[in-house]
Amino acid sequence: MGIAAALSCALLSRTALAQPAGASVTPSASAPATSTAPPPTPAPAPDAPAPVTLGLPAANSAPDVAPGANAGANAGAPPAASPAASPAPKDKPSTFSAVQSSLKGWFERIQLRGYTQVRYNQIGETNENLRNIQGDRSIGGDGGFLIRRARLILQGDVHDHLFIYLQPDFATIVGDQLHVPTLRDWYADVTLDEAKEFRFRVGQSKVPFGFENMQSSSNRAPFDRADATNGTFKDERELGVFFYYAPARIRALYRDLANAEMKGSGDYGVVALGAFNGQGANKLEKNATPHVIARVTYPFEIGGQILEAGVAAYHGLYDVSTSDEVTVDGSMRDVRAIGSLVLYPRPIGLQLEYTIGRGPELVGSRIEERSLHGGYALVSARIHDFTPYARVSLYRGARKFETDAPRYKVNEVELGVEWRTFKALELTAAYAFAERTFPEPPYQQESGRLLRLQVQFNY
Repeated sequence: MGIAAALSCALLSRTALAQPAGASVTPSASAPATSTAPPPTPAPAPDAPAPVTLGLPAANSAPDVAPGANAGANAGAPPAASPAASPAPKDKPSTFSAVQSSLKGWFERIQLRGYTQVRYNQIGETNENLRNIQGDRSIGGDGGFLIRRARLILQGDVHDHLFIYLQPDFATIVGDQLHVPTLRDWYADVTLDEAKEFRFRVGQSKVPFGFENMQSSSNRAPFDRADATNGTFKDERELGVFFYYAPARIRALYRDLANAEMKGSGDYGVVALGAFNGQGANKLEKNATPHVIARVTYPFEIGGQILEAGVAAYHGLYDVSTSDEVTVDGSMRDVRAIGSLVLYPRPIGLQLEYTIGRGPELVGSRIEERSLHGGYALVSARIHDFTPYARVSLYRGARKFETDAPRYKVNEVELGVEWRTFKALELTAAYAFAERTFPEPPYQQESGRLLRLQVQFNY
């Protein structure tokens, strides 16, 4: 009873000091305990002692509390609290909260994704001299398992008028060294209007030439791009500046089509113009004369089908790398045009592309300007989670990226099926019949057949 009585007396004395609102209070700290105010009744006791038992005024905790929580604390504080301390919980938390909100909003706009392709091409191979160094280097010879692509993509709007896209690849082959990290894309889109219909793309990115070159390898059903269209720009990319225009409605349609089911190419505008180095991705310009390009394409909605037609052309000067036995008279003209017709798989798909042009080519022991042409036809279908396809391709012309720019003759038929088991995993199998020029002197023709297998992880 002694302890309880002491606690009760202490509680009553503190309650007497904390007068209710409107009560007359003597400012002196030595006011006698025997105040004329009526003694407190048991009802308000649980509320009144609460701020006292914390040992600190509510305002002192404001810098470490969110504005909403601080407001709740002030609501229960006695009105006798000093008004001089009240601005602190309003100013400091609001400034910190604004900075925190700004940073959080910036990071919420950034997305990290990617994909990996693992291949095996040695089953049923009939000719080890059948090579494709422009595409899959594990074909022929002693090729075994290969990580064909290992991509990480960082993208997002860091500002209402600025979009960034960064993509390295960790599966590039340099000589006999595998898995060499290299740069694929590193650019920014600067939009000029609120609807983002007009934009400039600055940095290293894909050159808008054709459809299949624009199409992501994560969406494309065939294992490699066709030789004729893919021989234009190394790794399909260049360093330069490109202008794109597309109405907002068409941009939304392109986004909807750029997936594993519809096999879209992505948003590269209805109209595209550009200027770029021209020597290939990750290479210095050698003649101070940029390539220029123009492209026009448009998707037509016909009933439940979408048909996209497009044309593109470019012009520039290219410097060929030569061996000691070959001569070249400076920069060579490099000019090509392409026509594309794409019927999206709803559920039957069709792709037709053909290119013509002129460029550097090895003739005897000299590099001369010669004509080139080639293309492909692809038929596909979308049947639930399966995409069976057949593609026929040909090419007659030089490969300007290779030393001495030798002329190639390519005929190929690929029959395959892609199975999207679930969103993160795709399996593809194909049987290929091919005739190709061997990539070393004396550049003889080789033909053969092989079964190709691929596992793709999406993340």
